[in-house]
Amino acid sequence: MHWSEALARQVIERNPNKERYVCATGISPSGSIHIGNFRDTATSYFVVKALRKLGKNAVLLHSWDNFDRLRKIPVNVTKPGMENYIGCPYVDTPNPFDDIDHNAKSYADYFQREFSEELTRFGIEPEYRFQAEMYRSGAYTEEILLALKERGRIFDILDSFRTQDAEEGERENYFPVSIYCDKCGRDTTKIIEYNETSAIARYACKCGHTAEFDFHKDHNCKLSWKVDWAMRWRYEGVDFEPGGQDHASPSGSYQTSKIISKEIFGYDAPVFQGYGFIGLRGAAGKMSGSTGLNLTPRALLQVYQPEVILWLYAKNDPTHFFDFCFDDGILRQYNEFDRMLQNARNGKGSEIEKDILYNAEITGREIHTVPMGWLVQFGSVVNFNPDVLEAVFNKLGTPYLKADFMERLTLAKNWLELCSPESVNRLRSARNWDYYNHISESEQKEIRILFENLSKNQYNLDDLNTMLYAVPAQAAGVDINSLTSKEKKASQSAFFRNVYQLLINKDRGPRLFWFLYALEPEQYLALLDFSRPLTDEERKETQANQENQTKADRKPGSAERKSGTELKEFHVTVQPVKDQVDLDAFRKLDIRVCEILKCQEIRKSHNCYKLTLDDGLNKRVIVSSIKHDYTPEELIGKKILVLANLEPARITGVNSDGMLLAAMDDERNTQVIFVDSAIPNGTALC
Repeated sequence: MHWSEALARQVIERNPNKERYVCATGISPSGSIHIGNFRDTATSYFVVKALRKLGKNAVLLHSWDNFDRLRKIPVNVTKPGMENYIGCPYVDTPNPFDDIDHNAKSYADYFQREFSEELTRFGIEPEYRFQAEMYRSGAYTEEILLALKERGRIFDILDSFRTQDAEEGERENYFPVSIYCDKCGRDTTKIIEYNETSAIARYACKCGHTAEFDFHKDHNCKLSWKVDWAMRWRYEGVDFEPGGQDHASPSGSYQTSKIISKEIFGYDAPVFQGYGFIGLRGAAGKMSGSTGLNLTPRALLQVYQPEVILWLYAKNDPTHFFDFCFDDGILRQYNEFDRMLQNARNGKGSEIEKDILYNAEITGREIHTVPMGWLVQFGSVVNFNPDVLEAVFNKLGTPYLKADFMERLTLAKNWLELCSPESVNRLRSARNWDYYNHISESEQKEIRILFENLSKNQYNLDDLNTMLYAVPAQAAGVDINSLTSKEKKASQSAFFRNVYQLLINKDRGPRLFWFLYALEPEQYLALLDFSRPLTDEERKETQANQENQTKADRKPGSAERKSGTELKEFHVTVQPVKDQVDLDAFRKLDIRVCEILKCQEIRKSHNCYKLTLDDGLNKRVIVSSIKHDYTPEELIGKKILVLANLEPARITGVNSDGMLLAAMDDERNTQVIFVDSAIPNGTALC
């Protein structure tokens, strides 16, 4: 049973005969809505779909908390004078981007419109509530009066969750409501007098203004967050609402509001589901929409199809951390999505997989599973020309039509240009003499044979593949079948690397036989023909490369490691093999693949990092003395090997639950053993 259906069944069990179930979600329009907030919406949306699948009438209710105060100015909001509105409700703060969207009436409206437009891309159409309208219309007057009447009891509930004792007079002076000043518009007010019978207050504002406020007829006020949340549950009849894991903690907002809802407003709190935060490949942790530095659904839609985004949210339990990938992990995510979708279409998918795909469906859209990896690899070679790419696919025997792959081709182009320009595969414009002159004579002979074979013969796909693997043996004058597997692999790997360098300036590329078969020979043959003398253009390029290399050699630290996964130069005195251990002793070691989620410096430690890992089951923390060898950016998102059942130890004041595996040379330089990102977290070393 999918997690959304399990939650839907809890909702039904709570109130079996309800005519309409309300699944709520709420966001404060403090800035562009980021992908962490979108998990709030997606979680409720999936429960709505599950309820409907079970035959129930359900609605997704999205609350815009536009009556919240402006707390701070996001860094991407640069309009002068915006700081003057701190303390005012978002709905009364002017649009900071009127040059982009002059139709947005306010700060709140701009970010609300932005997110609402994004939701339509996912086929999500909530019923909206705008809290400024609700409060100012007087819709909540009775609830506000009740909260004022019960303010002592509300204080006691809130105080029961605090660790510090209340100060003298604090309970008597507590009010669960903030008044917006009718002169400056801010909530920097304090109630200085209150008549319990008439519900008339007198407030003083920091701006110097004082005034009377009648809670029966004046509505420019707002309940405090935990009271407001509980009040709205009853007002809207909410049956389900998710929230971040911080809200779900024993002292979090949900637990507090749950008691207020029951004891003050007489309403059983809705079914609640806490959810984990979303990470980015290479960066993880909590993101805040008010910082202005976040990733929005709109940004994701530049590289992900909306169905794939929904699929990622749906296939991961809400409590689980997962990544959106901007490295080549995104290609694996597309492959997994396509495989699951094809299995379901062929009747081979499990019930869970069908439920996941049901949640990812968008009415009116059809997904064509053209491999994203092919679009990336071949798209850049043909400069993303869809007509040429269609011809390439037809030649490869996979006749994908332009109409089927255009959407993904655009996303592939975006990903390459925005996230992975180093992955672009483009044929060189001239021969790579600099590289050719530095390979051995036998390797040059291999290139000559390849050129002759391709010039004189036409190959089908299988014969081309066979020819390519046979070239090294042909150049050596030996029978390929006489070579050992190790010998063949070594010579073929070097040969392929040389061909890629001569064609696309890289050690690796698309599968070579596909690559050459997809292109017309006249596009690449000249790059393999070194029988002709250098041209002026090639001579200039060779000279420039030599000059650049000379400069690089002179640059201090040029030989230093540039990547957390590249092996540095080691000086090692090889030690004798240690005493033997039996297999049972080895099997006691739990060595598993772990992903580094966070890398934090430890106060007063010159050598150690605190690493937070995903070990496939849970998160764990280890301490490692690799601070002089790596920066946090080189570690976050990488996968490593960890001895997971090592007895915990306290190192530099931090409990360390395991040890990473690394190599160390005679000069105590450390090289962490990194693992391919395709290997799942928790995989055991055996």
